[in-house]
Amino acid sequence: MVLAKQSLPTDRIAIEPPATEPTASGWYLTAGPELSVLPQNGDTSCECLVIGGGWMGLHAARRFAELNPGASVVLVDAERIGNNSSGRCMGFVIDLAHNPRKRDFVEDIKGNKEELFVNLDGIAYIKSAVEENRVECDWDPQGKYHSAATKHGVEDLRRFSTALDKLGQDYRWVEAPEMQAITGSRHYIKALYHPGTILVQPAKYLKNAVRRLPSNVAVHENTPILAVKFGSPKHVFETPGGTIRASKVIICASGHLTKFGFFENRAIPLYTFASMTRVLTESELAQVGNKSEYGLIPADSFGTTIRRTTDNRIFLRNVYSYATDFKTTISEVKRAREQQQVAFDRRWPQLSSIGFEASWGGLLTLAQNGGMVFGELADRVYGAAFCNGTGVARGAAFGKAVAELAVGRSSPVIDILKTRANPSRTYPKFVTSMGVRFTTALRFKQAGAEV
Repeated sequence: MVLAKQSLPTDRIAIEPPATEPTASGWYLTAGPELSVLPQNGDTSCECLVIGGGWMGLHAARRFAELNPGASVVLVDAERIGNNSSGRCMGFVIDLAHNPRKRDFVEDIKGNKEELFVNLDGIAYIKSAVEENRVECDWDPQGKYHSAATKHGVEDLRRFSTALDKLGQDYRWVEAPEMQAITGSRHYIKALYHPGTILVQPAKYLKNAVRRLPSNVAVHENTPILAVKFGSPKHVFETPGGTIRASKVIICASGHLTKFGFFENRAIPLYTFASMTRVLTESELAQVGNKSEYGLIPADSFGTTIRRTTDNRIFLRNVYSYATDFKTTISEVKRAREQQQVAFDRRWPQLSSIGFEASWGGLLTLAQNGGMVFGELADRVYGAAFCNGTGVARGAAFGKAVAELAVGRSSPVIDILKTRANPSRTYPKFVTSMGVRFTTALRFKQAGAEV
């Protein structure tokens, strides 16, 4: 469905800034030196303003600047880049996501091929930053393990394998003894290994990619947009320290895009939560497998995702909650941490006493119909949002493509993204929140030992 441009809003729009996260991400805490904080101040003018320094926004700013080396580009983020939503993911740069519970997943060969094409474009753009711009991020192209701990988890993997067969994708089955050797855990009974995914330290990538942006990009962290007056020849954005006047704007603010007057009442905001251990000792490392790094994705999407990292830690992610007003609380982080301790104990009971060094949540924006935002929203206003999960490769591809669109270019990726459905309206907030809470609780219970 081609996105229909709407008329520019004529009134000044006040925008509530994103809530401050109650805890720092473990990825951010272990990502090395921080960027120098440079909030925006005074009256700034630019050719293009990019709002949001995550996977979409960072790559949109980079691409726009590459294509327009003489143009001034400003990138703003309301938080610290790397500690924003994008830096709180699990660092899987996925070429082909799996969703065996989606009714038409196995049959949707065209959709899966298009998703693969888009994601590979995103991976290639990230890889170019790593190889050509020397962006350090613990890049590891080892693929991923889709792990099952239950019979119903194995059935999910079999459905996934059917889709991979139809797509001509390589994979192999991994039996319980090999999984025990890899992880040091008796928890898993079967897995499917699928190459193509890259493992990265997400906060490290985001912070270091900022340092390697083209010289015509100015970056301002801790700079929320408080209001906007769209108009000609410049859109005017208010920040805590001043104003930004931009000929064009690319909004890559995830579900917060809806606060700018576009696609209101379309976002379903969720939080997912993670915890990390301290650095494991040599004796402890001997108990978490013979593979120095790995990434495990649960067969059931409500199960537990695992990373063993370059710096010898274990990361776990599980638990979803409805994010009222796009935010979470310290009590929700603590409740999730308790469940992550249960998940850790199931896998490595002998290490239960080490606990976690950090726990955090990260915002994930869904649409009722799985739709997405991509394109020119209004005159000289562009947007990309609603990744619906698997946002690293997809986010990079969306950001690169929307920047190319903003300078008048075309590409096969743009053509694909233009055909995607727009986000549908959600039910009233109280209905949506109740529905999400009921569904997530039920799915979490059904996942059983996959958690």
